[in-house]
Formats: sequence, structure tokens, C-alpha cells
Amino acid sequence: MPAIIRINLETGSVSRREQEKDDLLLGGRRLTGSIIAAEVPPECEPLSGRNKLVLACGPLAGTLVSSANRLSIGAKSPLTGGIKESNAGGMTGYLMGRLGIRAVVLEGRPGAPHWTLIHISADGVELLPGDPYVGLGLFEKARQLFERFGPKVGMTLIGRAGERLQFSAGITNTDPDGEPSRYNGRGGLGAVMGSKGVQGIVYDASAAPKETFVDRAAFMEANREVARRINANPQTSQVYRQYGTAAMMDATSAMGALPTRNFSTGFFEGYEKINAEAMHRTILERGGEGATSHACMVGCLVKCSNIFPDRDGKKVCSPIEYENLGLLGSNLGIDDLDTIALLNRMCNDFGYDTIETGAAIGVAMNAGLAAFGDREAALRLMREVGEGTPLGRVLGSGAGITGKVFGCLRVPVAKNQAMPAYDPRAVKGVGVTYAVSPQGADHTSGNTVKSPVKQHLKDGQETVSRNAQVGFTVMDNLGLCILASGGIGDLGVVADLLKARWGVETTPERLRREAWETVLLERGFNRRAGFTPAHDRLPEFFEEEINPANGQVFDVPEDTLRRVYDEPPA
Repeated sequence: MPAIIRINLETGSVSRREQEKDDLLLGGRRLTGSIIAAEVPPECEPLSGRNKLVLACGPLAGTLVSSANRLSIGAKSPLTGGIKESNAGGMTGYLMGRLGIRAVVLEGRPGAPHWTLIHISADGVELLPGDPYVGLGLFEKARQLFERFGPKVGMTLIGRAGERLQFSAGITNTDPDGEPSRYNGRGGLGAVMGSKGVQGIVYDASAAPKETFVDRAAFMEANREVARRINANPQTSQVYRQYGTAAMMDATSAMGALPTRNFSTGFFEGYEKINAEAMHRTILERGGEGATSHACMVGCLVKCSNIFPDRDGKKVCSPIEYENLGLLGSNLGIDDLDTIALLNRMCNDFGYDTIETGAAIGVAMNAGLAAFGDREAALRLMREVGEGTPLGRVLGSGAGITGKVFGCLRVPVAKNQAMPAYDPRAVKGVGVTYAVSPQGADHTSGNTVKSPVKQHLKDGQETVSRNAQVGFTVMDNLGLCILASGGIGDLGVVADLLKARWGVETTPERLRREAWETVLLERGFNRRAGFTPAHDRLPEFFEEEINPANGQVFDVPEDTLRRVYDEPPA
């Protein structure tokens, strides 16, 4: 049976409890949210010992089902002040599943300042000194840890951002190539891990027993069906595989939804220099270590990642996602892929969320600290973030604090969390999600950009957002990548996989109901933490400033926002 491991960083104690049969399908965001809601005082200081950090994989983790090894990390967020879940690819979810671990819960905080490195293997859990790794860039930290523990381990790490308890601090995971760049980036959860004094977790499944199934033949048959569907779907087998998430840029440009110069408009005149086609062409022309398609976790058939090389063919970063092209590119007025790649790599090396940091620099540019489009200034500001200068500390605290310090009123946040690369005046359904979701501004909480409802209409968007939130949460609860959902289609095949692995019956309807319950559980936590309907709204400038790219404002009525959770999804 999979187990939940608890590590108390104040006492150094470690405990292990196997899940009961009724809980065998409990994982991912549903598990992180359940533990946080039940055990963390909603009013607590997020960086105190009362908060907990929960790392949870899904019930299919440890297998080679495509896109089924995502990792959810949850805590009370120091950025939003509410509950937070952030998920990522990489090797961590797979190795946790191989080790028979469904979740790792970090509790307490050390009484005296010191750093811990956690090593988890088939032999158990070791707490090792982590002080030798303080201050290192994440690429160097990962290199040293691979040298120490061998090339087959996986890691979950914080960088300088987490060590400094910065609100933009993410938590990164190594990918199959050992690249520490698969980020649980949102919500400042790296600061929570830093507050526990944990440098990182190393997972070694080399001596783990072979995975078991209640019905191996049925599992393999269902897995083949998942593979067939993904390979037959044009979105998952062609678009994402060839262009990755960057394929979204042409669509958002056409809609007027691409954040440009701190969300002042939704169209960037230089987008064709940084869109999916430009990046694909550049990677192919440069060759070397570059790759237009790349899997961030073992067994993934979608392969939406990429490896971006410099002019000499040497890897700069992996991957460049649509969100990074938006927040570090058009949002800063930058139309140069090499500059975006360097900014991306610096965030990855320092341990900062690319979305939050790109938004903060955009606010700083809007406030006059640099000109939009100034590549060298953007790199200089990012270096200050990494070095932890006074200015860097402000920027590293997120877009909300940056706006307050520099007196900028155009601050694209919801619940103090920076918006991803979708202007809510153009995609009003995702604007509703930004406003009301317990997670704050987060497209992975319920992106509606592909909804059949016309995006510019103010009516009906509460239903669109509600359904999207449930659909995305289903995938988060199962540890499945949302990009595979279109290929997988009917959740019946997922129910077949779960039954064949664990012998527990479920249905698509039950999975959706549990997702809805997860969102309501998170909202309940936030209400107890002091959130009111006044928190469920967007900054006023989106309601007042017309987006020049499409002539729209965010005009979804406040009473519509309040109706999102009044009834369950259809």
C-alpha cells in the first residue's frame, strides 16, 4: 500500500503510515488540500512552524502511463495568504510512486538555524546536513548532488529564492536529463520549504521493488488505449509534440489576450519573432543540444517540452513555455528569443517563479525603472533578483509588493498572485477563474481559452469557469498533465486504469464530484483564513482601461462572480 511519510524538522522525527483501501485513489491536489485544510490553522503565519508543506503524487504515479507522474505541492501560501497547490512534471512523482510513497509532509521548523537535506530510498528516510549547498545556483546544486548520490536519483530542490524566504520562490524538480527546471512555481511555496530549513529531497528508487497491479493484463490494455488516443489526437500528437505550449501565442495574439508591456494591451507587434514557429525554426537551425520535442517525465507521449540552444548549439534552458514567452517576452516588450531564454534560465537557476518574476519586472518597467523592450535592463534587473540586492528583494517579493513600493497602479494580480499570459479582458472566463479561484490568478486552476463560449461576452462566463475549474482539478487530483486531457478524452479509461492497479472502483462522475469537493474544501480554508467576496475580484484597471487590442474591458458583473460556486457543475 502507498504510504504518507511525515518529517518533523523541529524534532527530526520521521513517521510512515500506509493509506487505507478507501484512500488508495487519494492523491495529488485532493490529498494536499485535504491535509492542509485538516491540519494547518487557516490564520497561521505561512512561514511559521504551524504551516505544513505537502508533496503528493497521483494514484498512477510510478507507472509508465503517459503524463501520469505529475507532482502536486501544497501549503498555505505566503504570497496569497490562502491555500495553494502548484504542480509540475519531472522525475519526482514517478520516483515517489516507485518507492510506494503517496505523499511527503514537512512539518515544524528547526529551532536553530540550520539546513537539512532529505534522502529517501527503499531503505528509509535519512536527514543529512544541507549547509554545504546553501547559496549555490540550482544547476550547480543538482550537479553536486548527482555526483554524490548517482545519476539515477531525482530531486526536489529550492534555490536562493527559497533560502531567502522570497514570496516568488518556487520548488524545482529534475527531469529525465537531470535538468532542475520542472517547477512547482506558483504561490511562493519555495519559501515555505525554506522556512522548514530543507534544501531539498533526493529520491533513490534503484532498490525499489517492482510495481504491483491487482490486474496487470487489464492495466496494460487500458494503458495501450491511453497511448492510442494520445497518438491519434492532433493536438497531443502533432501540435504539442511539435510546438509545445508556445503554440498558444498565435491564438492569444489574434484574440488580444497576449500580455504586452505590463498588460497595457493584448497584442505584441513583435510576437512573430518569439512565437512557436520562430522558436521551432531557431532550435532546428542551431541544432546541437537543442530539441523541439522533449519529455519532462518518463513515459510521456505528448513530449511538449523543448530544449533551447544558444548560437553554438549549447543548451540554455529547458523548457521555454508559452507563459515564459509571455511574461518574460511580450510583457516586457522583448522580442528576442535569446534574451527570453537567458531570463528563463536565470529564474530556473535562482529558484524563482518565471510568471511572478516576469510580472514584477513588468510592473517595475511601468513604474519607470527601465524602458519596455530594453533587453540589457531586463537582464540587469533579473541579476539583481538573483543577487538579492535591495531592489532584487523587492522584485523577488512579487508583482503586488513591487507595485506598492514603486507606486504603480497597473498591477496584474488576483489574491496578490501575478496573472499568467492571458489578459482577462480578452478571455473573460479565465478572468473569472483568476478572480474567484481559491488558488489566486492561476490558469492551471481553470483555463477557459478553448471554451466554445465566445470569450468577449460577459454573460455565461461563470459556468465556463466553473466547468473548467472542475476539469482541471480532476487532472490535478490524479497526477495527470492537463495537456494530455484532450487526447485521453473520456475518463472511463482512467477509471479502468485505477481499478486495474488498485482494485478500487470509480467512475468519471465520481472523479468530477471529488474535484468539485476539492475546490469547495479550498474555498472553505480561505474563508476561515479571512477571505471575503471582496477578495474575489480583479484589479480595477481591468474594469476601467480598454484593451486596445480588442476594445474590451473586464465587465463580468460582481454578482455573476459570486454565483460561480452556488451550484455544482453540469
